[in-house]
Amino acid sequence: MRKLSSPLSWFCFLKYFSVTSSSSSTPVSSPADKQDEKPGAVEESRKTQRKPGGWKTMPYILGNETFERLATFGLLANFTVYLLKQYHMDEVFAANVMNIWSGTVNFAPLIGAFLSDAYLGKFRTLAYASLFSLLGMVAITSTAMVPALRPAPCSTELQQQNQCSGPTAAQLGFLYLALGFLTVGGGGIRPCSMPFGTDQFDSTTEEGRKGINSFFNWYYFTFTIVIMISLTLVVYIQDSISWAWGFGIPTILMFCSIILFFLGMRVYVYIPPEGSVFSGVVQVFVAAYKKRKLRLPSSQEQPGALYDPPMKGTLISKLPLTQQFRVLNKAAIIAHGEVQPDGSRSNQWSLCSIQQVEEVKCLIRVVPIWASCIICFTAMAQQWTFTTVQALKMDRHLGPKFQIPAGSLMIISMITIGLWLPFYDRVLVPALRRVTKQEGGITLLQRIGIGMVFAPVSMVVAGLVEKKRRSSAISHARPDGMAPISVLWLAPQLVLMGFAEAFSNIGQIEFYYKQFPEQMRSMANALFFCTLAGSNYLNSLVVTMVHLITGKHGQPKWLDNNINAGRLDYFYFVIAALGILNIIYYLICARYYHYKGITEVEGDNVEVVVQPNSPKKKPHRELEIS
Repeated sequence: MRKLSSPLSWFCFLKYFSVTSSSSSTPVSSPADKQDEKPGAVEESRKTQRKPGGWKTMPYILGNETFERLATFGLLANFTVYLLKQYHMDEVFAANVMNIWSGTVNFAPLIGAFLSDAYLGKFRTLAYASLFSLLGMVAITSTAMVPALRPAPCSTELQQQNQCSGPTAAQLGFLYLALGFLTVGGGGIRPCSMPFGTDQFDSTTEEGRKGINSFFNWYYFTFTIVIMISLTLVVYIQDSISWAWGFGIPTILMFCSIILFFLGMRVYVYIPPEGSVFSGVVQVFVAAYKKRKLRLPSSQEQPGALYDPPMKGTLISKLPLTQQFRVLNKAAIIAHGEVQPDGSRSNQWSLCSIQQVEEVKCLIRVVPIWASCIICFTAMAQQWTFTTVQALKMDRHLGPKFQIPAGSLMIISMITIGLWLPFYDRVLVPALRRVTKQEGGITLLQRIGIGMVFAPVSMVVAGLVEKKRRSSAISHARPDGMAPISVLWLAPQLVLMGFAEAFSNIGQIEFYYKQFPEQMRSMANALFFCTLAGSNYLNSLVVTMVHLITGKHGQPKWLDNNINAGRLDYFYFVIAALGILNIIYYLICARYYHYKGITEVEGDNVEVVVQPNSPKKKPHRELEIS
């Protein structure tokens, strides 16, 4: 699995997912499939499934996950430093390589999820993706071991003067090929790793549900350990011993991960591909376009004029018909011959159910909130590029002998999140709940908004610290350009960014999870990755524009190769200004956001849940109708 915009985002993702995902761990077919199933088909399918392997499969799955995460995070946790020191890239080019590659990796799970759900299944997707990840890691390790695959070594004096030879086209091509393999691997591993683990438990039994909860707890625990090892031990080996060993050890671990994964083949449960929810979304737009000239029925005519079949199978969150984006309601208008005698549809691309239409509306409502989160994540992305560059020009010594690796500083944000989340969950939320009467203490939109405030504040602090660092470096004028101030001056901005992630990331994941019906929760997870991808691309665009616009009329470029000659502090202030404008946009979106309504169907009982249209209103009411 690949990093998001940072491993900290995975930290937030898993922390929340360990609490929420157990409720939806059962594999779910696409909405269209569920509504068109013949009675008893689901039960028959259950009988033919293999008995869940449960904890017998966990040594293979958790072992595979632990080795794989340690391998990939260890490989790239310090990759920006590798590009700067070994490939002699300038800071802007290295930042763009990382941002564009990270954005591509974060979009790849959309494709991986589609292929897994529609064609390959989780096991085969994981198997192929793991092999591609191994190929990518072998290629990256080769660049450190084979001198011909990277630029010639350069003396410290030439590095300080920015006179080192950069990579050739062939060397860059090989590096991009390696990153491409890792992209394919990440696109398959991310959407399938956790669902494949939960597939091994029977969620219809109490023992199975307990097993799922324990699986997520162990998954989260091993992930935390991996992050700490990657940001400390592996980064230290890369910086202080050898890049070849620093990359080679994770690659060996990745190979062990694949071996362990295949050793468990005899005990795994294999859920066949059941169709992708993405096709259902496209069907709504196609059907609505085909019927764009039809008149929408009145409220009295709707019960017989719109396709609304009963939901089949397990508990389904059924959405009531709404008039928002009502043009899409035309996709559910029943034309002559479109419904067969058994109630199923003759053509899924001409007729969609009310449930499908409302699911698409949920997606459309979320998009403005999703867009506002991109700029927030753009601020977070800076700590993995330019914060590392700052650290390289500061005093990183702790004591006379030990020097903190620049890539290890991000552990400050992780520690902040790890200390804050238990306090927030166990102390602050119960206190807020008594005051606000909200189940979560505050609404999800409020939680996201708080994170959006922390992000620009962190950038302002980062700019002030950079101004101090630059002034110190210029006044001392050391040959190596180092500022004789402690690297721990960067801690405040990393702490603030940790709070931004703790509020915004987890709030966003929970928001998507609760605002999408359960059939679309895989899309909810994919949407979170798309936020990260968008932030990576936006960050690359901003970096490129700033680099092109500044540096005219004899003034230095803000993002100069020599950080002391540039004005990185101004760049941070620009990101902060974008964050402030984004907060205004977000407040408008949150003010007019309409929460979904739910009609939950289970057996003969119907539970109607009316959710508020504004976060300021009281929590939803629940009415039970027999």
